[in-house]
Amino acid sequence: MSDGNQNGLGKVFIDGLWTNNNIFVQLLGMCPTLAVTTSAENGIGMGLATAAVLLGSNVCISAIRKFIPGDVRIPAFIVVIASFVTIVDLLMNAFWYDLYQKLGIFIPLIVVNCVILGRAEAFASKNGVVASAVDGISMGLGFTLALLVLGGVREVLGSGQFLGMDVVGQSFHPAVTFVLPPGAFIALGFILAGYRVIRQWQDKRAEEAEAARRNAATGGTQPITA
Repeated sequence: MSDGNQNGLGKVFIDGLWTNNNIFVQLLGMCPTLAVTTSAENGIGMGLATAAVLLGSNVCISAIRKFIPGDVRIPAFIVVIASFVTIVDLLMNAFWYDLYQKLGIFIPLIVVNCVILGRAEAFASKNGVVASAVDGISMGLGFTLALLVLGGVREVLGSGQFLGMDVVGQSFHPAVTFVLPPGAFIALGFILAGYRVIRQWQDKRAEEAEAARRNAATGGTQPITA
């Protein structure tokens, strides 16, 4: 694989994981995000289930995209996505039954998650199998990361635990609100604010690095601007 292709795939991966994160940036898939993240375990389970469907549907749709008539592409995409959701649903029911019971109806509802259909339409239907696989993995991991962070924050603040383990001691008084529906909105709002602060800091550092590079390339004749 050429350096150009590697750089392109690297950009696709970082884009899905962080720069264009489905939750932190696009605010997609809010229904499962707010509903199932009462604990970090639920967030990881829902995120990985969605990631598996994303990867499978992206690869499959990319592989058959040239054979799908444009008039029926959306129904065809939904059939592919529904097939992978059924596989994930059956596997979780067979091997991770306790988690399957906790996530409930939200596993079958992955089929209508706009994140998956959006990636099928915007990326997999226009790119090769390898790039689509990387996009599915990165978007899936980005979704899982967001659910893990939100679920972890709600679990720690709402029950004093993380992944079922006590992490704050007996003197801590949990704010039960955070494991209730209003707590999901409150926690997500603060997380999004924190994400914005980090992104602004990253953008500023990138601008300073680019200015320094240009200054070095011109022999130090250009001023460095923040």
